[in-house]
Amino acid sequence: MLTRLLTPLCFVLSSLCALSFNALAKPVPADYQFPLTNAFEATIAGTPSIFRPQLPDDADIKQRDYSLRLRPEREFTLPSNFWPVKTFRYRLAEQSGPAPLIFIIAGTGAHYSSSTMEYLKKLFYGAGFHVAQISSPTAYDFMVGASPYATPGYSPQDARDLYSVMQAIKKQQDNLEVTEWHLTGYSLGGLQAAFVSHLDEQEQAFNFKRVLLINPPVNLYASIKNLSSLVNTQAVDSNDHRTFYELLMDKLTRYFNQKGHFDFNEAVLFDFQNSKQKLSDNQLAMLIGSAFRFASADINFTSDLINRRGIITPAQQKINDGTSLTPFFKRALLCDFDCYIEQQLLPFWKVHFKEQKLALESPTTEDFESLSQASSLYALADYLSTTSKIGVMHNADDIILGTGDLGFLKENFAERLTLYPYGGHLGNLDYRDNGADILEFFHE
Repeated sequence: MLTRLLTPLCFVLSSLCALSFNALAKPVPADYQFPLTNAFEATIAGTPSIFRPQLPDDADIKQRDYSLRLRPEREFTLPSNFWPVKTFRYRLAEQSGPAPLIFIIAGTGAHYSSSTMEYLKKLFYGAGFHVAQISSPTAYDFMVGASPYATPGYSPQDARDLYSVMQAIKKQQDNLEVTEWHLTGYSLGGLQAAFVSHLDEQEQAFNFKRVLLINPPVNLYASIKNLSSLVNTQAVDSNDHRTFYELLMDKLTRYFNQKGHFDFNEAVLFDFQNSKQKLSDNQLAMLIGSAFRFASADINFTSDLINRRGIITPAQQKINDGTSLTPFFKRALLCDFDCYIEQQLLPFWKVHFKEQKLALESPTTEDFESLSQASSLYALADYLSTTSKIGVMHNADDIILGTGDLGFLKENFAERLTLYPYGGHLGNLDYRDNGADILEFFHE
């Protein structure tokens, strides 16, 4: 699933015009040379392999996947085709002796074993950390196997779900020699890491020494709204009778015909975007917006099915291994993330976290604004501005950021903010300079 969020091109350009580098942010060396300066291309392509740091091989890492039986009631209430995720799973890479342990929280919809999680695991393991990889609360395996409500999007509750998982991992791994505890997350996982850290200040199960937020959204719902609008980007000329997906396939076909062979590897977009078939920014935006719509459909379908709300799947309909999920998936695709918030998240939030006497009333604009504020970094401003343990790494051209977001980060993190001049959203995460900066933060 997509974890790199984008905003419309017009929004990106207007935001870039307003950027200024605050002297309070930690300075980035003048010779920073990440090779992709287009935010859209960087967001999709990531770092070409020749610019990545040297990492340990899987064969050299002592690791395995573990199971936790956190939601036993789901074993009886969910269809049998959910059996692989009815017990919660995570991955642990273990050093041979005492070492610090770092939890990594995945981004939107991402599984604990996704490619970004595997990169970060190798980066930290090579630096001497035990590493525990946890799926995003928006991933279907977390929703089924770990979350009591399975309605992600309210950051304080998502953080409590994550914190419960971390405590269960700590209990299960009680023989693991941990010298100190650390925490990080990327994209949505970065935002959630801030809320987990704030919760730990009260619960003190870990007393995290260092917490790093990597390219987090600042205002969560502003980022979601910008991303959702990408689906409506004008990606095909009005005189062209092809759909966007037909245009994309035509361009890829011509590209591989010119290459003389089909070789779809991690560097293909970098090369493709330097060919005559390159996609425009609008076309790249449409491609990623479509991917996010699929991620939203996953969240919609899974949350509705677990809670038997009857919005996507009829509440009384029995689903088994032979049931075609296609009609439900099509219905879920018609409901974007805004639709999910309106139909599932806001009513859930009002019932469980708002004044009970108001819970049955229809959600209002004021309700949405309250939910948005409570789920964004703005809600933690006092904490973030006073704690020295939390740092942020972000990109000046990161296209999930809205008006005022960079100013908020500079004001509340000051020298704990490392701001790179470009890299899009997570595009430079696995760039060698960024990797070195990440490790330096945890070794300070």
